[in-house]
Amino acid sequence: MKINPEIFKAYDIRGIYGQDFDDETAYKLGLAYSLFRKKEVKKKKKLRIVVGEDMRLSSPALKKKLIKGLADGGVDVIDIGLASTPTFYFSVAKYACDGGINVTASHNPRQYNGFKLVRGQARPIGKNTGIYDLRDLVIKGKLLPAKNKGKVIKNKTAIKDQAKHDLTFADAKKIKPFKIIIDTANSMGATYFEELFKHLKCKIIKMNWKLDGAFPSHEADPFKPENTKELRKKVVSQKADLGIATDGDGDRIFFVDNKGKLIEPGIIRAILSKIFLKEKPGAKIAYDIRPGKITEDTILENGGIPIITPVGHSLIKDQAIREGAYFAGESSGHYFVKMKFGFFEAPMIITLKILEDLSISGLSFADYIKPYQKYFHSGEINTRVKNPEAIIKKIKQKYKDGQQNYLDRISVEYPDYWFNIRTSNTEPLLRFNLEARTKKLMQEKRDEVLKIIKG
Repeated sequence: MKINPEIFKAYDIRGIYGQDFDDETAYKLGLAYSLFRKKEVKKKKKLRIVVGEDMRLSSPALKKKLIKGLADGGVDVIDIGLASTPTFYFSVAKYACDGGINVTASHNPRQYNGFKLVRGQARPIGKNTGIYDLRDLVIKGKLLPAKNKGKVIKNKTAIKDQAKHDLTFADAKKIKPFKIIIDTANSMGATYFEELFKHLKCKIIKMNWKLDGAFPSHEADPFKPENTKELRKKVVSQKADLGIATDGDGDRIFFVDNKGKLIEPGIIRAILSKIFLKEKPGAKIAYDIRPGKITEDTILENGGIPIITPVGHSLIKDQAIREGAYFAGESSGHYFVKMKFGFFEAPMIITLKILEDLSISGLSFADYIKPYQKYFHSGEINTRVKNPEAIIKKIKQKYKDGQQNYLDRISVEYPDYWFNIRTSNTEPLLRFNLEARTKKLMQEKRDEVLKIIKG
């Protein structure tokens, strides 16, 4: 079938399976990626490439063809089987492989699938770092099998190796026997939490734990409040200490306090910034430009150096690596940790850090986060529009007396409120986030800006 070139996004490859691409696309991608990396690495011995897959119904067929394409392209394949994206990143970096491809469409609905691609050390391949070169190779390139084919090696220990490694980042003995409800949305977070909590004394109540690419319970996107509704209710009804939710490929993590309130990722990011700055005083901490001022406040209060990045997991990761950040957090629930062999999302480490610090505090989760609840956030509001550029132009004019920043479309800052409006990298939407010092002002300015967006 004809490949839709639009599946090549700023961060990864993603589209509707059977409509935008098919199994043959996976084979071509394997051949193209082999050629792409061999040209970059330029070493005589065979490259080793990690391949994993999520629980989507189409993933096994795609992975099979992808592996064939890679092996035909002359690289050796390390097949780690069913794996979250963080486990995939860990495998590429820890085993010193030359790159990797994970078959996943992250949090997208069931009809989607796709691929996340990295170089060695799990460094991202995205906008400005090669994904469009790969697109051209897949769609237009003359892709021929190599003379010497690669071999396929099965690895069944990746998740155990990852948990063993991540547990070294905290003192498990200090973690109290919390009662925790975890909703993994029938997705990949269940794989690493199953392994992690074997080593902790916490009582876990599992929600939507069985892997199922049909997503029978709800969409695997905790960023949308409706997808954490049952989790939040259950935390209260079961009198749990906290709740945790993960997305489709397990690279995003969200926390719910003991009162059943979803905690803003900006607050979790601020807490983690403080924790990591205790470990490495004066370190650089990266975060995306969307509102979440408590992060900047906390970094500065604790002697760190704040680094602002564009939105997008591969973009923030790439900049954080370039600038030598020790920790990074994105407003959508991605949290990145610097390790000896790489820098990528590590939800097990994040969970351990939060649980250990919460244990030491002796507070309930709701009381623990109170000092960070200084601002009022609109949440991300997405609007389908016909002419985003015209709207952004109006915003520039309307708020010209504010401090404007164009790092990722437009951010405007005033003393008492600030906001960001950007076009989506994956959908025909304008994404809007606003924060203010009072709830009343947040609501007033939110509605004012939305009126311009919606015309």
